[in-house]
Amino acid sequence: MILQPLLDLAATCAQYGIKHAILSPGSRCAPITLAFVRHPEIQCKTISDERSAAFIALGMAQQLEKPVVLVCTSGSAALNYAPAVAEAYFQQIPLLVLTADRPPEWIDQWDGQTIRQHNLYGTHVKNSFQFPDDFGHPDKAWHAKRIVNEAILSATAYPQGPVHINIPLREPFYPEKDQIFQYPSLTSTMDHLEKASSLTSETWIKIRSALSKYNKILIVPGQQRPNEAIQEQLQQLTIKKAAVVVTDVISNLQAEGTISFHDHFLPVDVVEKKMAPDLIISFGKSVISKNLKLFLRKSDAMHWHLQPEGYVPDTFKRGVQTLACEPLMFLEFLNKEDKISNEEFVQVWSVREEQVKYKLPSLLKNTDFGEYTAFSACFDQIPSDAKVHLANSMAVRYANLLGPRKQEIICNRGTSGIDGSNSTAVGCAFTTKDPVVLMTGDMAFFYDRNAFWHNYALPNLRIIVFNNHGGGIFRMINGPDKLPELEEYFETKQLLNAGHLAKEYGFDYHLVDEKTELDQVLSHFFQKTLKPKILEIKSESQKNEQFFKEIKSKINKF
Repeated sequence: MILQPLLDLAATCAQYGIKHAILSPGSRCAPITLAFVRHPEIQCKTISDERSAAFIALGMAQQLEKPVVLVCTSGSAALNYAPAVAEAYFQQIPLLVLTADRPPEWIDQWDGQTIRQHNLYGTHVKNSFQFPDDFGHPDKAWHAKRIVNEAILSATAYPQGPVHINIPLREPFYPEKDQIFQYPSLTSTMDHLEKASSLTSETWIKIRSALSKYNKILIVPGQQRPNEAIQEQLQQLTIKKAAVVVTDVISNLQAEGTISFHDHFLPVDVVEKKMAPDLIISFGKSVISKNLKLFLRKSDAMHWHLQPEGYVPDTFKRGVQTLACEPLMFLEFLNKEDKISNEEFVQVWSVREEQVKYKLPSLLKNTDFGEYTAFSACFDQIPSDAKVHLANSMAVRYANLLGPRKQEIICNRGTSGIDGSNSTAVGCAFTTKDPVVLMTGDMAFFYDRNAFWHNYALPNLRIIVFNNHGGGIFRMINGPDKLPELEEYFETKQLLNAGHLAKEYGFDYHLVDEKTELDQVLSHFFQKTLKPKILEIKSESQKNEQFFKEIKSKINKF
């Protein structure tokens, strides 16, 4: 049994401040598992389904902002990590993925649980490493230590992301019963100097000169964690009318004066000249709003993106110029300038925002009970200190239509899949005592039901399932909504309800299908208890479509 290099691996993780590991059972990975389980500074949890395990680790790392270790056995177990690994890559979340493997001579020899694991995740990890398969020479041990250091540094360097170490192991896998694990007190660690994230004084002069050419500035923050300092700078810019700030719900930067109801009123077929910017300033990751992206792609604006380093996508098809600095630094600079955007440009955005802000609550209140109105009612009752997880597809879109939120909003918008929403919320709940609220459709919820298949308490978890017995989003978008195959091949009708799952896992459960019942349940749903809770809201897909389009039509009659 090759033990010492694995003990060094676990000790090195601990020395870098990595304190959490999510393990999935298996024989081939047993030595790696034991190396982490027996380390006194590392907290380990066992999750049997690798698909869920990886998203749970993602949910933890998302909150901790440090790598979480994943350990699995060889073969298809490692492939089951792939969706979460891809999500972590595009969300820039650090994971240290450790996959046990067969020795290289047994690959492609029809040996059990054997696939081609070297570089398994391709371009969806920041780096991929192959651990030595024997330690007959001292240099092999040195090489293993170097790999672990390089992997951790890669995962934590900007932009953060997942890193893979594939570890070939030979039998025996299990230590003797009384074998003592001796971890090194100190391991050899490496460090990387931070790259300069401030622009030169000459560059700032050039930026000041370039800014003078623009008088219709639109700031678009993408997905990110809450940041009070950035939020304050954006609010100051809106007060001074230096820029229009458009904030999707996943930006976590919505504040007084920012534009949050844009999905209701943005023209997508033409660019209304009064609303069109001449300069787009963006930072963060993706935005939800398709209307916003289509609108900006039709504009003639210059696009600046604020990011210290790394690849920058050309989301708005304008050609993107990267300013290599921290967003906060640039926003502070912009606030010190005497820059004021075109008055008509600022006013037309503000007027449209206020019109929707005024009209939407009464429209929702006076519309019959359905998914949209129920979502709004639930959203309004969530405690301000909660962390709200939104599943793809309709949940995150409803949230983006409903305006500013005080809670931290989390959604897997790296790949925007429905897989892993439950598990990501569970991972988040493992890291905090604050309320964690998952708002999800039935398809995403049942797709990831193994998120709850473990032995760990989740008293702070609240789940709201909007069950229309199919993929209701396909009635809301142009294309499938007009096809005869809609119900069977797009909506994929199903008859499940969450009550059986709640009973199976011991969750408190409530089922409602009308407003009075919903109000009664919401009056106590978020109170502290010893168990997780599920609130299932039943609705009809056809009526949801009708109510959604009715509100959308009325809101746009200015």
